[in-house]
Amino acid sequence: MWQDEQFGSLRIGFQTNRLLFKHQSPYQLIEVFETVDYGTILRLDGTWQCSTELEHTYHEMIVHPALTTAPSIENVLIVGGGDGGTAREVLRYPEVRNVDLVEIDSDVVKACKEHLSSIGEGAWDDPRLNLIIGDGIQFVRDAHQKYDVIIVDGSDPIGPSVGLFNSAFFESCARALKSDGVLVTQAESPRVMLDNHIGLIQTIRQHFENVAPYYQGQIIYPGGVWSWIYASQSVDRKNILRDPDPDLMIYNTEIHHAAFAIPNYVQHIINRH
Repeated sequence: MWQDEQFGSLRIGFQTNRLLFKHQSPYQLIEVFETVDYGTILRLDGTWQCSTELEHTYHEMIVHPALTTAPSIENVLIVGGGDGGTAREVLRYPEVRNVDLVEIDSDVVKACKEHLSSIGEGAWDDPRLNLIIGDGIQFVRDAHQKYDVIIVDGSDPIGPSVGLFNSAFFESCARALKSDGVLVTQAESPRVMLDNHIGLIQTIRQHFENVAPYYQGQIIYPGGVWSWIYASQSVDRKNILRDPDPDLMIYNTEIHHAAFAIPNYVQHIINRH
């Protein structure tokens, strides 16, 4: 049995053995499948999110460029990330003392804990993790403390994630960060979602001095390449302050520097704005 995500004229399919879970939450349709070759996979509103065999590329890349370069990483905020993978990677660092994870859909957390437990691993039981079920946009807007790092691990700009892509949200993030803090957000496919990708770079540039997109191959997502944006008022993303864990599957210092190389077709558009 094949299960697909369709994005325009592009389809991304996985051969599956069985459907493990299906539930319509107040926010989205949650589906979990057992695949033939890629472990257990999560689909939200028809779009692939993560699989137990392929998730490291995404979760390592959204976390470690920020956590290896931010001057302080004691207090971290994750917006989204209900599968637990981003929290798992953040909590690798002994310097981290508190992680606030704000996920709007408790049903996603429950489904991932039950069916994709290897992604969150021990993060859910780590006393440094504070899980908050609520609206991440409002949480950031109302934040009464300053964070060292903010990681925006939302899905595509549809449904509950729409507000994670607008100027008001990143203005709130800038206020909620320390002056030497670092923001990272997922930034869509630079191939099949190019307008969204460029638009997000431009939006974040309105609120941060240093803004740099970075890239890595992703089997599970449309276009085969995914992007993130690194932003700070003062931190140089080239200055690695902490050695990455040698047990990581993907990320290392060479990957870090290579990931920030911008393809010509993207650079040409950025230079025009």
